[in-house]
Amino acid sequence: MSATDITGQLARYMAEARQRTLPPHVAREGKHRILDSLAAMVSGAHLKPGEMAIRFARAQGGTGEASVLTTDITTSAINAALVNGMFGHADETDDFEPVTKAHPGCSVVPAALAMGEREGRSGTELLNGVALGYDLCCRLLLALGPDHVRGSHRSAEGTSSTFGAVGAAASLARLDEKGMRYALSYAAQQVSGVWSWVRDAEHVEKAFDFSGMGARNGVTAAVMAQMGFSGVWDVLDGEHNVLIALSTAPKPEEMITGLGSRFFVTETAIKPYSVGYPIQAALAAFLPLHRDHQLTADNVERIVVRLPEDGARVVNNRSMPDVNCQHIIALALVEGAVSFEDSHSYERMKDPKVRAVKERVELVADKSLMDPEAPRSSRVEVTLKGGRTVSHFTRHAPGTKENPLATEEVNAKARSLMAPVLGAGPTEEVIRRANALEAVKDVRELRPFLTHSGDR
Repeated sequence: MSATDITGQLARYMAEARQRTLPPHVAREGKHRILDSLAAMVSGAHLKPGEMAIRFARAQGGTGEASVLTTDITTSAINAALVNGMFGHADETDDFEPVTKAHPGCSVVPAALAMGEREGRSGTELLNGVALGYDLCCRLLLALGPDHVRGSHRSAEGTSSTFGAVGAAASLARLDEKGMRYALSYAAQQVSGVWSWVRDAEHVEKAFDFSGMGARNGVTAAVMAQMGFSGVWDVLDGEHNVLIALSTAPKPEEMITGLGSRFFVTETAIKPYSVGYPIQAALAAFLPLHRDHQLTADNVERIVVRLPEDGARVVNNRSMPDVNCQHIIALALVEGAVSFEDSHSYERMKDPKVRAVKERVELVADKSLMDPEAPRSSRVEVTLKGGRTVSHFTRHAPGTKENPLATEEVNAKARSLMAPVLGAGPTEEVIRRANALEAVKDVRELRPFLTHSGDR
């Protein structure tokens, strides 16, 4: 055992967390992110990564412990976590933590839901488990340093998702301190992901890396510990530990600093637009200009979008519509808004009118916007025909902790994503129950409203 026993301190907190009462604002924000993640999963089930994941689930079979959303499939909790996880990042609808660049919800919530269904846990335990999962997901990257992970060509998102998922799943498995130590060790053995996902042209491998893989790994580790698997006692601070394996300059104390007082479930950004996160602030800057100055394809000469250097690299002329900044801004000029359908349409990328506008959109990687206090800001400058220039700067996009969405705004986003898939009635039931999780006695109560007996 190390002098500080970081692993033990974290394991003790994890074992106690499910019985703690979350502060009211933390509980509210946790419910927002659970609902937001459920909506991402439901909408993602009908995109290509989701369809492929459903095919995989049907081929696997497995003990009917947990449900695959939007389908009639029940399977093992491990398989359900994988499949629902891939739904959760089938597009760019899930939440995002701007400092670490983690995507907690798309792995944490599927893992929590799968284990919650398997064990018949309450809505309160689901909420507490999700809050814990967000903490572990983001804290791992703070301890490693996201740039140190990416500097070795690893995927920070894939690495952190496994730890987020094990936090949630182990909480819902009700592991004791010893079990938590072993679950952390088995999670550490599975952390993976290679930064090559940036070349994924269809979001399929990216969905696996960001969410499906981590959700599966976390539930696997929790179930193994629950079944009595023993393992390494001190995986965070012992010899050959996971932090020194993944980082050249780890900060182990970040795993436990502020535990119980700082909750990362309040710090992630809920996306108002179903596009890559660096584009959120760009849209938040452009759309007011569109409204206030009656912008059209006919009266706009040029659009310059300025993003922080790291964000610009992620969304520069990508092959996927929802992560192509130039395309999304052109679409916003033509339509005056960006719908879920349009942002995912490869056909709109071929639209001659949109393509003509896109030629007038310039993306600038702006070093001056590399601000740690506002890592995903944007300035948009529009030159009108006649020479007049108008501009808008968005420091914090809507949905960030600095500019949070109200409950009804989260509900509205969830409604827009779920209703076309589930129907109006089931969607409203999911929203109602998600906003009142403390009253849910068994999370399996959600199953009838999130699934159906169709042929998917």
